[in-house]
Amino acid sequence: MSEELSFRIPVELRYESSDPYAVRLTFHLPGDAPVTWAFGRELLIDGVGRPCGEGDVRVTPVEPDALGEVLIRLQVGSDQALFRSSTAPLVAFLDRTDKLVPLGQEGSLADFDAHLDEALDRILAEQGAG
Repeated sequence: MSEELSFRIPVELRYESSDPYAVRLTFHLPGDAPVTWAFGRELLIDGVGRPCGEGDVRVTPVEPDALGEVLIRLQVGSDQALFRSSTAPLVAFLDRTDKLVPLGQEGSLADFDAHLDEALDRILAEQGAG
């Protein structure tokens, strides 16, 4: 039996220069806590024009030649959410992210590299202790 519901929900896209490779999509279902997914900014950029992504996050234009709407599919096991958005607001959002951190310049942020090193050290320490 397939249970499919279709309704409009508010979705927020965020980008922070402290995590320059990722965008965050937060959605709010009535009565539940907000749910946030982080995925690659480049996946969203590429997905506006052509089907992209493997696994949990996939982004694809509804009509590859038209650039009218984009589908964002989030999946965990057999559960999935499918978001449909006009392309124009996504392109405007991505343009703003590019003004903050130009595509390809993410690695030049020393602050990000320091946080990455700290996170890797912490992960390795936890693995060594476990």
